[in-house]
Amino acid sequence: MAEYLIVAGMSGAGRSSAAATLEDMGWFVIDNLPPSLIGKVADLASHPGSELDRFCFVAGRGGLESMNELVPAIETLRSSGARVRVLFLDASDEVLVRRYEGSRRRHPLEADGVLESIRLERDLLRPIRESAEVVIDTSSVNVHQLRDRLQELFSSKESPGGMETSVVSFGFKHGLPLDVDLVLDCRFLPNPHWVEALRPHTGLDEDVREYVLERPEAQEFLARITDLLEFLLPAYAKEGKSYLSIAIGCTGGRHRSVAIAEELAKAIRAQGFAPTVHHRDIDR
Repeated sequence: MAEYLIVAGMSGAGRSSAAATLEDMGWFVIDNLPPSLIGKVADLASHPGSELDRFCFVAGRGGLESMNELVPAIETLRSSGARVRVLFLDASDEVLVRRYEGSRRRHPLEADGVLESIRLERDLLRPIRESAEVVIDTSSVNVHQLRDRLQELFSSKESPGGMETSVVSFGFKHGLPLDVDLVLDCRFLPNPHWVEALRPHTGLDEDVREYVLERPEAQEFLARITDLLEFLLPAYAKEGKSYLSIAIGCTGGRHRSVAIAEELAKAIRAQGFAPTVHHRDIDR
């Protein structure tokens, strides 16, 4: 069965970059397709003999009328039983204004000034954002980071557990990840940063891994999280959740959170899922 990805979001938040990345990943990307035609394309894709099985519709470039038609089009496609996912790209008003000023492009809504256009568009897109399985805030994300994130989320066609999962390690001093479902804090564990021999290494190195995981509190932490996920993962999948992203944080994002994230990913794989693992701040 074909699967469909709807890419929507704020103008200037990265839809063009996302479309290019997804096309490179093998998705059949259709940009600026009127929402009223999404169902017709899906009908063609379902015909016997079709060799295409992954379609990406980049939405939101057709002005006010197009935005109003998008939510019903998504609901109709979902009612057909097809696998439909919605990716919403967002960014702060300040960043969007700066991007428009830098590009000197006109905002598609053409309200009274760029900022007012952005605020109007945000209000119009609120129902789509609320229906999205994945929301990525690109305010502090460059093109390469966005590409990496999309590859983590959409490179595989199907997760063995029926729900795609990801584990990300991060450092609290660099800010919380903006597009995760669960956040866990492992700063209570002894910090390898204060051990001179371990400081240059990361949680991927065996000496740091042993330092972190040999602690009884680390083992209990992992055991309790594993028990929780044994309950949560099947429950989320049963309810039809397409993605679950779990973030593990420590102070800098190089040692404790990396080691814990790797172990947590192993536990998730043992439950029949295929998580991706990303260490956001390991090189900082």
